[in-house]
Amino acid sequence: MRFRNAASAAALVAAFAVGASLAGGIAAASERGEPRGHGHGEQHRPAEPHGWPWRLVDPSPDLVKPGALTVDRSIGEERARLEVHLAQRLYTFWNTGRQEYLDAAVDPEFRDETLPAGRPQGPAGPVFASKGFRAAVPDLTCELADVLVTGDKITARLVFRGHFTGTFDGVRGEGQKVDFNAIDIQQVGADRIVRDWHIEDNQTLLAQMGVDR
Repeated sequence: MRFRNAASAAALVAAFAVGASLAGGIAAASERGEPRGHGHGEQHRPAEPHGWPWRLVDPSPDLVKPGALTVDRSIGEERARLEVHLAQRLYTFWNTGRQEYLDAAVDPEFRDETLPAGRPQGPAGPVFASKGFRAAVPDLTCELADVLVTGDKITARLVFRGHFTGTFDGVRGEGQKVDFNAIDIQQVGADRIVRDWHIEDNQTLLAQMGVDR
């Protein structure tokens, strides 16, 4: 199955650009908790859930948990806890599509520094992308596979999964499996995310969905 034209494929990329980034180095004062378990679609659990840096993770059952976590100690525990919590809120939005999690994570003046064509700037952008994605992939999930907190930046590796059973550009999917990666960098202001840069593996996504490139 193929979509009708290249414009349709370009629109898909704009709608499905979900937030990721490339950024600077890792601070020397960092520690990493190793995940346990590798079941498909499962949230990985830290080997030492009560030690540093895992005590920074919000255990609320509604929030996604990172599979691996690296934190720069030099920013202080209070700031580190804030940034980890913001990452959990933001990627719970991508995992559920529920806007209240996005509103709790991003500042009203939030700006996307790698804005795809056709996507509105500001907080409306992720809402637009999520709705477009879920119209095509209703069972979409977002695994927060890796989180790196350093300075005022959060870098995350995400794995998006689901099945193309919805519709895009008037075409209904045939159950094609979706399983692709994205990388985000989020910049945190005083208490919420103010800027981001992102890159998605759109080549894999388009191939999985059978979209002309």
